[in-house]
Amino acid sequence: MVPKDPEMRLRRRETAEALSEAGYPVSEATLATKATRGGGPPYRLFGRVPLYRWGDALAWAESRLSPPRRSTSEADATENCGTSPTVARQDPRQMIDIYTKK
Repeated sequence: MVPKDPEMRLRRRETAEALSEAGYPVSEATLATKATRGGGPPYRLFGRVPLYRWGDALAWAESRLSPPRRSTSEADATENCGTSPTVARQDPRQMIDIYTKK
C-alpha cells in the first residue's frame, strides 16, 4: 500500500514495498545496503529499527530518475559529453605501458 501521508514512518520492508508499488522498484536488501554504504534515503532509528519517512523515501526515489528521453541514443550523447565514441576510445598501440615505460 502506498501511503498518502508523507509524514508516515515505515520500516525498511514496508518502504521497499511501497516504493515498488509506486513504480520505483527497490528491494529491502538495496535499502539495507544503501543504509550502510550511503546513497539511500534518510532514515531514523527507533531503537534498532530503521524508520523511513515516506516523503523522504519518495523524494529519494524520484531523484534517481533520469531526464525524459525520446530514444536510447540520447543516453549515449549525454554520457559521452559531446565526444564521439571513436574519440573516447584510445588505440591500445598508442597507450604507454606503465611497467616498461615504452
